[in-house]
Amino acid sequence: MDATLPTPQTANTATISDLAGRAGFDEQFLGVPVPVPALAGVKTVLLPYTHFSVLMRPDKRLAAVTALGIDGAKLMDLDRSGIDWRLDPRLPEDQQTGERVYARNDIDRGHLVRRASAVWGDTRAEAATANEDTFHYTNAAPQAAKFNQGLELWLGLESYLLENAADNGRRLIVFTGPIFSDVDPVYRGVEIPLRYFKVAVFLQEGALAATGYVVDQTPQLADLDDVPKPGAVGDDAPPLGPFRTFQVPIRDIAALTGLDLDQLVGVDRMPIAAALPSARVTSAWRELSSPECLDLDFELNS
Repeated sequence: MDATLPTPQTANTATISDLAGRAGFDEQFLGVPVPVPALAGVKTVLLPYTHFSVLMRPDKRLAAVTALGIDGAKLMDLDRSGIDWRLDPRLPEDQQTGERVYARNDIDRGHLVRRASAVWGDTRAEAATANEDTFHYTNAAPQAAKFNQGLELWLGLESYLLENAADNGRRLIVFTGPIFSDVDPVYRGVEIPLRYFKVAVFLQEGALAATGYVVDQTPQLADLDDVPKPGAVGDDAPPLGPFRTFQVPIRDIAALTGLDLDQLVGVDRMPIAAALPSARVTSAWRELSSPECLDLDFELNS
């Protein structure tokens, strides 16, 4: 172990009682039951926070999926200054990824539940609690730190859909998580996912609708000899390339993650998902350059 890196946090200022009473994700948020996707055959732990829940994979030390309900009519603009990242005391430290993975490199603590999307409530205190809850390491995943247009697009999809597609009082459910694969490089004992998914769920003309997305940060430096390759194991940070965002059939996300998304596969509003139900995984992916490139079987309200 490199003594110059942060040591595992044997003490945490947060306590289990600090998180008592967290209701977590509301599966009735849209008025139609939409549960947190299950992951069969793998041990998971469901952690409730304010407005969202995290289904953790202790074996990966990262989330399998996060589930967030966004009430666009109650969003608030709160500052993030002074909020430190923290471990969740409800889970052993060796089952979550802490500061050691993110220290002194170009890897960022990427929010899975987007902070700005979770910060809402009937009161400022409720929104402030949600703001702080998003800074648990259980809600973080290793991502390229360098800001680029692809990341901006990925982060902006929630806002765009919330403003244009949802017709239930501007409510939206978002499931987000890593897509683990055999070629993910292992860095400081943690697999660095090269791809992440997002599934947005909303009501369109009173009916449940969903769309799926993948962001790819696969290294673009695979021909260089002096950098870790996908699939490498070591202490050198893997090169994470520019973010590329795709609209994808939800069935592809289910196939790649093992998550139970059958309910949402059945209401996928990407036309090619219905037109080519047996298409090979990844063959129907549509790269996006802006939110306006979304391929949907309905007109947005913009």
